[in-house]
Amino acid sequence: MDADNLQPEMVAEQLLDLATRSGAEAAEVFQSLTVSRPVFFEANRLKQLESLQSEGTALRLWYKGQPGLAVAHGSTDAQDLVDRAIALSQLNAPATAELTVALQMLYPPVGRTVPVEQLIDWGKEGIALIRDAYPEVLCSAGWEYEVESTRLLNSQGLDCQHTDTTLSGYIEAEWVRGDDFLGVSDGQVQRDHLDPIALAQQILQRLRWAEQTAPSMSGRVPVLFTSKAADMLWGTVQAALNGKQVIERASPWSDRLGEQVTSPSLTLSQQPDLGPFSCPFDDEGTPTRSLVFIQDGTLQLFYTDHTVGRRLGNGTTGNGVRPGLSSYPTPGLFNLVIQPSSRKSSGTSGPLNTKGKSLLELIATLEDGLVIDQMLGGGAGISGDFSVNVDLGYRVKRGQIVGRVKDTMISGNVYTALKHIVELGDDADWNGSCYTPSLVVEGVSVTGRQ
Repeated sequence: MDADNLQPEMVAEQLLDLATRSGAEAAEVFQSLTVSRPVFFEANRLKQLESLQSEGTALRLWYKGQPGLAVAHGSTDAQDLVDRAIALSQLNAPATAELTVALQMLYPPVGRTVPVEQLIDWGKEGIALIRDAYPEVLCSAGWEYEVESTRLLNSQGLDCQHTDTTLSGYIEAEWVRGDDFLGVSDGQVQRDHLDPIALAQQILQRLRWAEQTAPSMSGRVPVLFTSKAADMLWGTVQAALNGKQVIERASPWSDRLGEQVTSPSLTLSQQPDLGPFSCPFDDEGTPTRSLVFIQDGTLQLFYTDHTVGRRLGNGTTGNGVRPGLSSYPTPGLFNLVIQPSSRKSSGTSGPLNTKGKSLLELIATLEDGLVIDQMLGGGAGISGDFSVNVDLGYRVKRGQIVGRVKDTMISGNVYTALKHIVELGDDADWNGSCYTPSLVVEGVSVTGRQ
């Protein structure tokens, strides 16, 4: 389905009018329509084609000062949705109506769809490259385009909408050798084109490194987190920069503005106009903008939505996000970008390039260390403490990978690790909406079975 055909059945203007005539002092309508075409491969062969469409409308209003939120999926009666929102408002305590005022903007569509046949060809091409080198490997894969149209209107004159298309693909290779099982996976998300050859080469590199098994290690050693594995660190950082966590005194950085909180080699920013997750406005209708949170290791800013920004006294940073249609806006990030401090974040308008070391060059700096590419279990959480099993890791001796390690665990604290970053690579890639390179951290605690 073409993006131009994404027309929600329920008229947003009608909902606003009905809400006002029913006694609401303020109201907001959030509409989302998503169309996707995924294709799936299993055991090296095409397994399934799908065509999915979901449509949702969320009405948020304030009736007698109390907020109410009602959601409809697909077609529904407009008056019924208004009545449900009013009824639900009676269960909530009074709250200030936080609405963006008088902005009308229709943003041009971004991204493009591709034929399903192209998705199938990409899947076949990537799998064939892997199996040419390792015929015994079983591959599964998924390739998809997704078109999402969002519109937000409110009783203060706001009306903004945009449509974006993203392409995504992943390949997972399973290699069974006797009682040894190895799973290697990787993926891509882009706006206009996917590269199955590059994706397959990444997996082939991991398979070659894993051909031999190396003795594990124990103690405090330098660890290289690949760009895929480094995402564990940034989940904790995003939580610590959340203004809501600051208000609740849960963030260890609540009172650290203007202080050094990480290695001075690190700069973290938000770049909402970059990459496959670019977004022109947040879920409250505030235009998104570039923000620097940590500059040269020094904490500069927390991100907020309307409500949290008012409580902190500095207003919204344009970071109101709805985790789902049935959720109220809460602070969230748009494209967290991790950079070495030698590259300033301000004014960045395109893909980021570095002059740092490649992944192989970073590996060459390790005399005796560990490369971590995949981990089992969740992240560290707001506390920063982690203790996770290494799903896919490699032993490094004298700058060379000597084999895959098994039965290995790493533990430590994210905030401590961020102060002991040795170097960041130039291989930054998108992991979800986080653009991160590989990085080397000193002194991570490693426990391995010899």
